[in-house]
Amino acid sequence: MRIALVILLTLGVIFAAGQIWSSASNKDIEMHKYQVLKSFDDFEIREYEQANFAYVTMPPQTYDQSSGTGFRMLAGYIFGGNDESQQIAMTSPVAMIMTDSVTMQFMVPSSYEIKDLPTPDDTRVKFKTEPGKIMAAIQFGGWANDKKIEKHTQKLKKHLEESGVKHLNNFSYLGYNPPYEVVNRRNEVVVEVEWK
Repeated sequence: MRIALVILLTLGVIFAAGQIWSSASNKDIEMHKYQVLKSFDDFEIREYEQANFAYVTMPPQTYDQSSGTGFRMLAGYIFGGNDESQQIAMTSPVAMIMTDSVTMQFMVPSSYEIKDLPTPDDTRVKFKTEPGKIMAAIQFGGWANDKKIEKHTQKLKKHLEESGVKHLNNFSYLGYNPPYEVVNRRNEVVVEVEWK
């Protein structure tokens, strides 16, 4: 009994240390920059800067079906799957746009211009520049799934309607944490809005 308790305590300490290390290391990850224009009780209006993205587009599927596939393709590229075997720093968040197809995208670190990026080994990996946008965002914790994303999409729609803010109906999911991070997970649903 005592040995089992020692083992459990040891595993608990290792797990806690791993989560602390993960949170600390993620503080250095470059994020897509934005400025909060207005905070409401349950959501924010943000102005995002122009940025470059690596992306892949997949057939229409659920979040659960496509998130792993898209992540592997993009991670393969930034972890050296390119003509220069060059590793490119991870950024945050990972975005998923789920319309008549599914697009997953990573922001390219701001130190790169698209013309300077190595050519992907996987021809499905593409690049684009997105202009600055004004977005509404609602946040939720835990592990994302289709049910939670849909629930918060509907919540954000309701809040925007009640606040008299018009949206463009192009909702996206943003995930901020690596898969191995268990605590303090941050997820968001965002949509472009008309804001003056």
